[in-house]
Amino acid sequence: MNKENHISRDVAIGLLKKYNKDPFHLRHALTVEAVMRWYARELGFGDEEDFWGLVGLLHDIDFEMYPNEHCIKAPELLREAGVGEGMIHAICSHAYGMHVDIKPEHLMEKVLFATDELTGLIWATALMRPSKSVQDMELKSLKKKYKVKTFAAGCSREVIEQGAEMLGWPLDEVLQQTLDAMKAGEEAIAEEFDKL
Repeated sequence: MNKENHISRDVAIGLLKKYNKDPFHLRHALTVEAVMRWYARELGFGDEEDFWGLVGLLHDIDFEMYPNEHCIKAPELLREAGVGEGMIHAICSHAYGMHVDIKPEHLMEKVLFATDELTGLIWATALMRPSKSVQDMELKSLKKKYKVKTFAAGCSREVIEQGAEMLGWPLDEVLQQTLDAMKAGEEAIAEEFDKL
């Protein structure tokens, strides 16, 4: 996989804000970025942390303005900004089977596929808690909400499970690790979100 991205994080943030205005989408982008950076470090890809993070930050670049062309419009928007083909492939692979036929191949792409929807579910669960935080959330609480199909119904359990299967990890491991990643990044995400 070609890891050239040709853009800085500042340029990526500008690109994100150009096509995304909804606070929910901006926070989701920052969350997925933080989760992807955490996984890069945990899985021994620390030297690729920026690449993993930028893929997470930009993964939904076209979703707010072009929801029916999700990851179909993205390559055009990303190429205009100078984003490399390796990063474009990685970003678009998270919509495999839903909008595009770009299959996640690299471990990083599989992590993004498995955790994207899951971060939304974890955040929705956190908002139901008195603390409004993931810091005091345990796996059992998350699993309880996970099993209620009407809760955060827009977060596809099928996609999360398909992602876990791609990774070859038990579902509980994906849930716990992604929860750990969100705990690690929560404070920094909140600080940056306030500055956007």
